[in-house]
Amino acid sequence: MTIADESRLDQAVGRATRAECLLADDLLIEAFETLEDTYTTAWRSTTIDDVSAREKLFLAINIVGKVRDHLTAAVTNGKLAQAELKELAQTAERKKRFGIL
Repeated sequence: MTIADESRLDQAVGRATRAECLLADDLLIEAFETLEDTYTTAWRSTTIDDVSAREKLFLAINIVGKVRDHLTAAVTNGKLAQAELKELAQTAERKKRFGIL
């Protein structure tokens, strides 16, 4: 593995840490909930012939979920990167210990 690959893994770990903080942040949690509730309420109160508004509100609701999913994916990717970095460190240590390096 190259230094660039390790740097990419380190970046993924850093992004995961930031994403975890965001997902745990009370203000962001409240923002997601408020947006979803507001959009859902507006969507339900549209008239039967207001197809365009319903479609836009449906998209808005889904976008909020996609933002949350993106942050969750960053956390997952960071955990995988952390495990890969740990494995690389253990492999390097074993090679060093047995004089393979």
